[in-house]
Amino acid sequence: MRVLIVTKIFPNQAEPLSSPFNRRQFAALARLCDVEVLATIPWFPGATAFRRWSSVAHLSSVPESESIDGLRVKHPRYVFLPKIGHGVAGPLYAASLAPMALSYAGRIDAVLGSWAYPDGFAAVVLAQMLGVPAVIKLHGSDMNVVAKWPGPRRCLRWALPRAERVVAVSGALVGAAVQLGVPRERIDLVPNGIDRTKFKPRDRQQARRELGLPLQGPLLLYVGHVTQAKGAFDLVRAFAAARSRLPASARLVLVGDGAELEACKKLGRELSDAISFVGAERHERIPTWLAACDALALPSWNEGMPNVVLEALASGRRVVATRVGGIPEVVTDELGVLVPVRDLGALELALGSVLTQSYDPQAISRALKRPDWDGSARLLHESLLSALQRRASREAA
Repeated sequence: MRVLIVTKIFPNQAEPLSSPFNRRQFAALARLCDVEVLATIPWFPGATAFRRWSSVAHLSSVPESESIDGLRVKHPRYVFLPKIGHGVAGPLYAASLAPMALSYAGRIDAVLGSWAYPDGFAAVVLAQMLGVPAVIKLHGSDMNVVAKWPGPRRCLRWALPRAERVVAVSGALVGAAVQLGVPRERIDLVPNGIDRTKFKPRDRQQARRELGLPLQGPLLLYVGHVTQAKGAFDLVRAFAAARSRLPASARLVLVGDGAELEACKKLGRELSDAISFVGAERHERIPTWLAACDALALPSWNEGMPNVVLEALASGRRVVATRVGGIPEVVTDELGVLVPVRDLGALELALGSVLTQSYDPQAISRALKRPDWDGSARLLHESLLSALQRRASREAA
């Protein structure tokens, strides 16, 4: 089977840390079938000239093609209209990719769009052009946020039911796809994987030594983009408010970058000297950070199934998170505490609770039942094969 993957969430030379979950899953998929990735790059007239004001101008340096984890990756440019182009993003995206896609005629068996819109929409259009089945993979914000905007929602109501299969990383996303017209029997639940060789219970003090952290005192960790929507600002406020109920040595460390990093740093300085920011870290360093902490906090406003939550649990660390997306499917009372979105009072109480209670890291890790990346790729491979079989059956009827 030959699969062409279309996605705008994938690593590249300018953003090597982007979307490690797609990199790992697609690299594992390539061990089961022939895979080529079109990892798209946004472009608009004057993007380079307006580099100072554009959040995507730095991507102009990304090469036309590169090899990533053994995958053949091309980086076609697509027309992108900042701030105003949501309603036409899908058609513009598909039109931008059409000339390159036509070069694959007769050379691929399926198109996989990884991210509902515009990738999934374009995958259906391109698959129809090439006479092959389309599969759409759903992640989280693509359905929880983007699919609620009027223009994208209309496009997804057209595209999702026309995909031979839809792949969702959580049960909550399965329900979201059904609401947009996809029959339940055409949706496959394919959880993201975990590398258990890296994410496993480790000695906390040894990890702190490796990172140059104090050996004593509770450590709360945040890993992700430092933005309002990811709950980073809520976490800073709630932790500062919880200090009175925590040991004086308690600390909050935020790992990650983002457009609102400086504003969050400023807020942290104003509220507490026990809050620190270390910036972005290579994914290979995240297991050490998780080993060093006592708990992970991720109070996002929306999510699909965040891999950092799974990785924390696999590492034997309890989690404080919001009751959104697929998180309640894995975070039980044994594994952590769930709170309502943007409820700072509940978040403050949860932080005080989880940082002052002892638990067995080995038991936490054992309680998490998730596949590794090879297992996740096998499930995705089965979904792609089902798409081929359904297409063949319809054509034979």
